[in-house]
Amino acid sequence: MTAFADRLFAAVDRVHNPTVLGLDPKLDFVPASIRERAVRAFSDPAQATAEALLEFNRRLIDALSDLVAVVKPQFAYYEMLGPHGVRCLADTIRHAKDRGMVVIADAKRNDIGPTAEAYARSILGETDLVDGTKHAFLDADAVTLNAYLGIDGVEPFLSVCDRLGKGVFLLVRTSNPSAVDFQDLTLADGRLLYEAVAAKVTGWGATRIASCGYSSVGAVVGATWPEQARTLRRLMPTAPILVPGYGAQGATADDAAANFDAQGRGAVVNASRSLMCAYNLKYHEGRLTAEDFESAARTEAARMRDDLTAAIGRKRTDA
Repeated sequence: MTAFADRLFAAVDRVHNPTVLGLDPKLDFVPASIRERAVRAFSDPAQATAEALLEFNRRLIDALSDLVAVVKPQFAYYEMLGPHGVRCLADTIRHAKDRGMVVIADAKRNDIGPTAEAYARSILGETDLVDGTKHAFLDADAVTLNAYLGIDGVEPFLSVCDRLGKGVFLLVRTSNPSAVDFQDLTLADGRLLYEAVAAKVTGWGATRIASCGYSSVGAVVGATWPEQARTLRRLMPTAPILVPGYGAQGATADDAAANFDAQGRGAVVNASRSLMCAYNLKYHEGRLTAEDFESAARTEAARMRDDLTAAIGRKRTDA
């Protein structure tokens, strides 16, 4: 069984690109031709909607899997469509894995005891069935978690990770502006709350270091906070870092590069709208439409790869 961090960074090295394709699809993003085809094929509007999103996802994955090695579906966009949406989510994960991509489930789960175990098994592991068999319905490679409940809400996920070679990414310093309301609170010992969470991430991962030098316990650190990211990289030397906030949320490649180590490794950078809807970017204005989403996404994925590579190179030179 190959450890999660080894699989993650081997996949990144394969394409020489730390980009993550965020699949947060809205119906507005889907070209009219796909929507119309789904309406003709399925009489149930909810099923037609889910099938349209699935075709959109599959075509993005097929267009990018040789350029981008990691995909991150955001569960909320699928769950709001009910059973058909969850089926779309499962099929999207399966399709990405069939194309050799690593799948990070952006579910931000947390609870304690048996409930946390149920979440862990539903997203990362296997479910017991009445005939005595087990089945992995989603089988993602990693999941995002909220650490607020402490180890009670994390340990069940770690147990599944240890058994099946999966990973977790704990929310440490998120990219949203109001994160300061809680994550920057000063504790009695003088540390900021996000620094205390970072220490836990390092501790929980200490016995789970893969051969690449990184653990199966990672962190989410927003690219919109580059100064904090530099501190957190030092506090979490063995944690893979998932970096949201690049592109549509305003962070630059140099901001994201603050999360990488001195060798230019250890992090992956998410882009959602800027890849899914690359046809809307200013430099495509007047030339592309939603029907060109695949070619536009490839162009943007290559540009993002080059942008990040240059920024990581500058960081290494300055170090």
